[in-house]
Amino acid sequence: MQVGEIEAHFTRADGSFVFARWGRPIAPVIFGVEPETLAVVKGALEAVCILADHQMSETDPELGANMMVFFCRDWSELLDVPNLDRLVEGLAPLVARLEAQEANQYRVFRFDEAGAIRAAFVFLRMDAHLSAVPAETLALSQVVQTILLWSDTAFGAQSPLAVVEGSTILRPDIAGLIRAAYDPVLPDMARDASHALRLAARIGQARAQ
Repeated sequence: MQVGEIEAHFTRADGSFVFARWGRPIAPVIFGVEPETLAVVKGALEAVCILADHQMSETDPELGANMMVFFCRDWSELLDVPNLDRLVEGLAPLVARLEAQEANQYRVFRFDEAGAIRAAFVFLRMDAHLSAVPAETLALSQVVQTILLWSDTAFGAQSPLAVVEGSTILRPDIAGLIRAAYDPVLPDMARDASHALRLAARIGQARAQ
């Protein structure tokens, strides 16, 4: 992956460059799925955390759970989740907007004082399209898109996943970028596009080893 490609993955539609990674262990909780799917989602999260060399935790000392994944059939179901409106500001207008757009997924991030990710909320409306996606593929895709604050256009043209011999895997270039992004010598957050150079250098070092 070239520097320009790396930069594009964190450059938003408005032209601003924003990079952020988790600054604390991820403590997940998943709502609205059967135990089998729950295990698949947690398995995908564990695999990506191992790739990034980032920790998971049973609980977050501040929030209890800091990564919440909600599966629903209709966006209006989110309005019935107790206290969710206290965790996600402007929940009612958000639900109305998602309904109007006929969206099937949405992610909300919260950040600490240093700009690192402190919490993430993943909302999935299981329409015909998402329901047709294998659970393993859907889980891996959502985890990958939540492990970093990617650009809002990062995967519009190409998925972070690939199919090899009938199996869905994380694209090697994206895997390398995630691994580099969590290098301990790098900051948790950056707003200067020169950060793409530092990421490229870490990817290059990993290849050389």
